[in-house]
Amino acid sequence: MAADKRVRFKSWWLPWALVAPQLAVVGVFFFWPAAQTLYSSVLQQDAFGSSTQFVGLENFRSLFADESYLASFKTTAVFSLLVAVIGLSAALLLAVMADRVVRGAAIYKTLLIWPYAVAPAVAGVLWLFMFAPSIGIVSYWIRALGVDWNPLLNGTHAMVLIVLAAVWKQISYNFLFFLAGMQSIPKSLIEAAAIDGAGPWRRFWTVQFPLLTPTSFFLLVINMIYAFFETFAIVDSATHGGPGKDTAILVYKIYYDGFKALDLGGSAAQSVVLMAIVIALTVVQFRYVEKRVNY
Repeated sequence: MAADKRVRFKSWWLPWALVAPQLAVVGVFFFWPAAQTLYSSVLQQDAFGSSTQFVGLENFRSLFADESYLASFKTTAVFSLLVAVIGLSAALLLAVMADRVVRGAAIYKTLLIWPYAVAPAVAGVLWLFMFAPSIGIVSYWIRALGVDWNPLLNGTHAMVLIVLAAVWKQISYNFLFFLAGMQSIPKSLIEAAAIDGAGPWRRFWTVQFPLLTPTSFFLLVINMIYAFFETFAIVDSATHGGPGKDTAILVYKIYYDGFKALDLGGSAAQSVVLMAIVIALTVVQFRYVEKRVNY
């Protein structure tokens, strides 16, 4: 009979004391701001917050009657899907290549994780300079191919720019987890598949990739949250939501309406809607996508 390794506390208060610091951090930096946002979403406030009026669900009704806000849903969906799919696919490809490198592996892996140390705002400015229509080196090559590249005037070009910047910023994080997952797979399984006659492609899809599904599922959730929240600085520094509103994702529109248009109640309502969307997506992923994960 296996020994019971569960920890038993002699005092009822000791477990609560151990988790109290973490609970305090979560309460102060998540639950309290979330409660404040919920409260502000049912109020109409002036620009300085000196006078408030309870309006119930009027802020939410105004949101869903606003065509520009509804258009930001489509923009966010396209952006987040592209960031997640391209980012995970590219990182998995790089991890497979890095796992096979023998000479200079440490240098190769170090260079691949450098982008994660770059701040999102710096990443946005960096890619904006590379793709600037007048001075960008990449835009020069694109124009040499006959494409009239201008992310400042073309909404599709601007979307490509922020997607590439967001993927580049996150690819190191994804790469590290994929590489760690691949190196944790027993080599005996891969060698057995090779002895059975499976080629490299077949070994990857039938042996390695199924064992990477827990890592892939975790990264899918993280990348969706990253695309919805952490890409604000990239959008703000690269396109400012433009041209027009073509790259105004939901998190950027919250900032613009709250801090520039000074619609405090409306921006709070947008925050509540965005929070509900992310929670719903996370629940769907854990409810349906996780069924395909092999633990």
